Amino acid sequence: MSSRVAVVTGSNKGIGLAIVRDLCKKFPGVVYLTARDVGRGGEAVASLSSEGVTAMFHQLDINDLSSITAAAAYFKDKYGGVDVLVNNAGIAFKVADDAPFAVQADVTLKTNFFATRDMLTHFLPIIKAGGRVVNVSSFVGVRTLNMCSAALQQRFRSDDITEDELVTLMQQFVDKTKTAEHKQAGWPETAYGVSKTGLTTLSMILARRLSKERPNDGILLNACCPGWVRTDMAGPKAPKSPEEGAVTPVYLSLLPAGATDPHGKFVSDKEVQVW
Repeated sequence: MSSRVAVVTGSNKGIGLAIVRDLCKKFPGVVYLTARDVGRGGEAVASLSSEGVTAMFHQLDINDLSSITAAAAYFKDKYGGVDVLVNNAGIAFKVADDAPFAVQADVTLKTNFFATRDMLTHFLPIIKAGGRVVNVSSFVGVRTLNMCSAALQQRFRSDDITEDELVTLMQQFVDKTKTAEHKQAGWPETAYGVSKTGLTTLSMILARRLSKERPNDGILLNACCPGWVRTDMAGPKAPKSPEEGAVTPVYLSLLPAGATDPHGKFVSDKEVQVW
């Protein structure tokens, strides 16, 4: 029960795998690589092992609530909770994808916002004192926020927006895309961007809640941008390697004991960004 444990979602490839590799070298505890596909997860662990890097594997599909609850129960029973949680799993449609925008909005928000929120709902209660929670968001979320209507910008930036209000706004976007009324309602034409605006805002809401409900536990929760990274998702032209993309998530995962900030912030290149 005494072992410290770090869990990284969606980490069988790309930025997630790079985060696991780096944490295995720097985190004083056990690091879990997770993936929805057991085969691919096992292959990733084996590839790390061939480099002399030891990671554990646990199946986790963030789009499956029973998978989330089973994983949360496993880590609570085996380790008494989780010390570091990196919510890295996410999706993006290719620019050339001809799926209708309403479909892209529904699918993208289902994973990047709603499923990640499910992860946080079930894992935050088992984050140990001194824990670190890192939500991998994107600078695209900031850009998208600045393209929203003034009214939406005001709510996303406000200190009193609630989780319920945010969920309602995210669902409103998805619903409005089905009738092609999202632009009239003040939303821009980017499902990925809206999903990351939502995730960063959710991070700020949950950080405020942690400060209020567990003020003495020293848990730090932040959202971050890894940068534009060469992955299957972002394509081969991106300027950063997965290893470079892992730098900020790992930095936030390993904020020293006793640190009080950053907390509830959006961080890129290890610097707090204006939201």
